[in-house]
Amino acid sequence: MEKRDLNVSFYKAGNGGVSNRITLPRKWVSDMGISENEKSVEVTYNEETKTITIVKKK
Repeated sequence: MEKRDLNVSFYKAGNGGVSNRITLPRKWVSDMGISENEKSVEVTYNEETKTITIVKKK
């Protein structure tokens, strides 16, 4: 398992709302089999443990 400390980016959208993003290391994305042609993922947020899980959709 590899662990990295990443930052969440916040930016103001055109309608005045605020959105955010996390940039994942390319190595991780490639290792998961995610590509420009196969980019669908399922993201789960667990409120109890405050964790986010990302899984490539099959």
